[in-house]
Amino acid sequence: MSQKTWGGRFVGETDARVVEYTQSISYDRRLYAHDIRASCAHARMLAHVGILSPDEASAIVDSLSEIGGRIATGQFTYSTKLEDIHTHIERALTEKLGDLGRKLHTGRSRNDQIATDVKFWVRDHLDAIDELLRDVQRAFVGAAQKHRDVILPGYTHLQRAQPVLAAHYYLAYVEKFQRDRDRLADCRKRVNVLPLGAAALAGTSLPIDREYVCKDLGFDSIAANSLDVSSDRDFLIEFVFCLSMIALHLGGWAEEWVLWATTEFNFVDIPDAFCTGSSIMPHKKNPDVLELMRGKTARVVADLTRLMLLVKGLPLAYNRDLQEDKEALFDATDTVIASLRLAEPVVSETTLRREAIESRLEDGFLDATTLMEFLIARGVPMRSAHEVVGNLVRLCETRRCRLVDLPPFEFDNVHPGLSPGVYTVLGVRNALAAFRSYGSTAPAEVDHQLEAWRTRLN
Repeated sequence: MSQKTWGGRFVGETDARVVEYTQSISYDRRLYAHDIRASCAHARMLAHVGILSPDEASAIVDSLSEIGGRIATGQFTYSTKLEDIHTHIERALTEKLGDLGRKLHTGRSRNDQIATDVKFWVRDHLDAIDELLRDVQRAFVGAAQKHRDVILPGYTHLQRAQPVLAAHYYLAYVEKFQRDRDRLADCRKRVNVLPLGAAALAGTSLPIDREYVCKDLGFDSIAANSLDVSSDRDFLIEFVFCLSMIALHLGGWAEEWVLWATTEFNFVDIPDAFCTGSSIMPHKKNPDVLELMRGKTARVVADLTRLMLLVKGLPLAYNRDLQEDKEALFDATDTVIASLRLAEPVVSETTLRREAIESRLEDGFLDATTLMEFLIARGVPMRSAHEVVGNLVRLCETRRCRLVDLPPFEFDNVHPGLSPGVYTVLGVRNALAAFRSYGSTAPAEVDHQLEAWRTRLN
């Protein structure tokens, strides 16, 4: 018998360069546990429909479990001559059981087999990433609670804009990661559709029971078109898109804290455990973990681009190009998991530099928009109020003072009758207290959101 699963048609040996070029065992061995689980379910189904006897199925399942144990403990030998993980496992089964081992592949193809294995793998890792995201959310909620009384300058265009509670800032990332979790949950619906039983592309004439396998493996439904199954990598691309969004959110947060760790900002104290030094400058404390997290976003997005280009223009059904999907999938998954595992302790253990933030909190006219809305509430048209406050800010910049430092007559000079009550909305704390809309940084609203997230995540 040929070592190849397809050797009967061919005469002579495959060129050694082709063997090396076409092998995937160097990376798809990661699918071994999922391949074995799916193969055990397939064997039980073959017995259920009478193609195998119960004893034959039991022997196959037991042997597959033993092979899985050998792989898990590093006692299994790989060879590029056997191409992929499916062939390795089938060869090991045949060496153990002889002709009985050769019966396992009845009613399936490597095309639907690999699609099933990858869906299995994605499903498991999708669930694991969801748990990690929840851990990161909890860390942000914890940080929000710890820094509940801290007021931050909020930014647009990296320019100071309006005051926000630190808790409001932290909860913004809880929202982002919840959208990531929602996307994963939606992606899971399309992942959890069973491909096995579609065979090569047209199904099989054998009396298999796909519903049996579906229930055995915990899939929600069965892929309805065998021709589509072999070529479908939509679920994989969608999953890596979800990973890309997670990486983008992590990268944006990392970028903020890289800035916040500078002497110029001096907002955060990142523990030494998550920083490194310089080989020549002894004073340096570099936020390298966050910089790498920002940089690794490029890897994940590149993996997504690689996958999308991989399937561009592929005809139905299976094409060997699809062998190239797994390295990008594994890399994107590994990268995001590693980043999430670090994000949680970085968030939990980093503290805000309260005194440094407080010392410059009144800089930047953070109360200007609230002053404008004070005018609007008095009946001044929004555009007119905007111009009035702009004139006042320009006056303050000339005098190098804050809005609250202006005497009453200056307010009245710019807009007659403005001075009464104006000081109740000036200053960062007064400006913050003035917020009231749903979803805003109003203290009562933030308390409500914080409690809601604590309850939801626990």
